[in-house]
Amino acid sequence: MNIIKTDIEGLLILEPKVFGDSRGYFFEVFNRREFAAAVSDVNFVQDNESMSAGGVLRGLHYQKAPFAQAKLVRVVKGRVLDVAVDIRPGSKTFGKYIMAELSDENKRMVFIPKGFAHGYLTLAAENIFQYKCDEFYHPEAEAGIAWDDPTLAIPWPLPEGGPILSEKDRKHPGIKSIDA
Repeated sequence: MNIIKTDIEGLLILEPKVFGDSRGYFFEVFNRREFAAAVSDVNFVQDNESMSAGGVLRGLHYQKAPFAQAKLVRVVKGRVLDVAVDIRPGSKTFGKYIMAELSDENKRMVFIPKGFAHGYLTLAAENIFQYKCDEFYHPEAEAGIAWDDPTLAIPWPLPEGGPILSEKDRKHPGIKSIDA
């Protein structure tokens, strides 16, 4: 696995070794022993999958402490622009973000440590997104940041007419109002 460090400590882009031939391809998505040695010794406890049409923007979501989640995210089908924002109190990169294109073609993954808000914009007509979490979902700890917060100024490549959003994602406060 090729590990690409980002400008934000702990936030990594992972490129698995893909073995392909005339039948198709094979790659190891997750190997606990190798992941612990090369990335982080996390104990993933929940796997999630979502399917979205093109132009859907999900996020920016996080869970408040003590239920913050580390995540390993990837695209099974389609293409997304994945965004992770540092919301760790006292972090020298607080409010900074990374963007990575994840697709069924490049098979890249992003490891997002605890203390980040996460979201993505779908770029293909049909998209299947999977993520492993090291903490169970707790509805009472659910929170988010406005995807269009001018303080963050994330340059989303929005579709004509704007993104398709959930009602909840329309109402998140800006990063200056968060309680991580």
